[in-house]
Amino acid sequence: MPLLQLDKIHISFGTQHIVRGVSLQLEAGEIGCLLGPSGCGKTTLLRAIAGFQGLQLGTITMANECVSSANQLTPPEQRGIGMVFQDFALFPHLTVAENISFGMRKASAAERRARVDELLTRIGLPGYQKRYPHELSGGQQQRIALARALAPKPRLLLLDEPFSSLDAELRERLAVEVRELLKQEQITALLVTHDQQEAFAMADKAGVMYQGELLQWETPYQLYHQPRHQLVADFIGHGVLLQGTVNASGSLASPLGMLEHPSLLTVPDGTPVSFLVRPDDIVPDTNSRLRGRIKARGFRGAHNLYSVQLNSGIEVLTLSPSHEQMNVGDEVGLRPEFDHLVVFAADHCELPGFHDQAPLVRPFTPPVSTAPPAQPLPTSPKAKSA
Repeated sequence: MPLLQLDKIHISFGTQHIVRGVSLQLEAGEIGCLLGPSGCGKTTLLRAIAGFQGLQLGTITMANECVSSANQLTPPEQRGIGMVFQDFALFPHLTVAENISFGMRKASAAERRARVDELLTRIGLPGYQKRYPHELSGGQQQRIALARALAPKPRLLLLDEPFSSLDAELRERLAVEVRELLKQEQITALLVTHDQQEAFAMADKAGVMYQGELLQWETPYQLYHQPRHQLVADFIGHGVLLQGTVNASGSLASPLGMLEHPSLLTVPDGTPVSFLVRPDDIVPDTNSRLRGRIKARGFRGAHNLYSVQLNSGIEVLTLSPSHEQMNVGDEVGLRPEFDHLVVFAADHCELPGFHDQAPLVRPFTPPVSTAPPAQPLPTSPKAKSA
């Protein structure tokens, strides 16, 4: 029995459809994450789970108890949910200990002290009981905000972009620490973010939202390696979509040459397709006949990320160890090295709905939704803008 289950929920503000037919579930102790650009509906979805927003269609169930439907809205304080906000929302006039124990009013003073001491030790801030929020760094404040949400031992924790005001290095480190803490506390959690690395560091399950629809809900590994929708492929990781044509032998004629994959045998001869190319699919190789010129280089620590324009004019990305640095303007040889191909229908803009854009090489049964029909998705959305 899942601890949290959303079944085809739909949320509208007037005539504007904000969330469309979203279904997902989290088992007890799992950490989930909703990814997507600003305005995609993920925060509205979080508010609905918390009880701050009603539904027009569908149901939200917690531990087999319906807490939201079109005709029912269980108050937030009766749901056993904790929340962590992106602005921390600590009380400036209260000490760290008073902030953490704020939601434990029914506990005795001894129980509150013991819980505060336990959580401060777990978040690596023992002895901070008497400090005030203005005496803490941003990362320390976020740890205290998390401890405050965990103190009453909620059955579900909701985190709304909790690390967005922190620098990138601290975000990634905190994401790992928060995951470890949630697992120690055995707390089920749902995180909203637009940062992929943050999501991958924390989540057991993750999903990508676009224009109110949940395009895919699976493990982070599956989102990255087995995207079921072109928008997911576009949003997750650095990559480009190239065009090609499948021939009768099951090969893919492409700007990178002839690509082979057994699954392509199921695709009709002559089918135009687009396929996903990520930086780890392209390997620099001085002996390769596929040539290009470096247009840009980005330093990533252990490796460099290069944008290479092929002689055909198409640009692809490739990785190379940073100690083997190549320069902008250099000609390089490239070798395709795919572990697997992710292939989509090329004429996606003419298909009636996004469910028809599942990879051609993987079977996919679209979910049935009772929500109002979605508007057609654009051919080239700017899904990466946050």
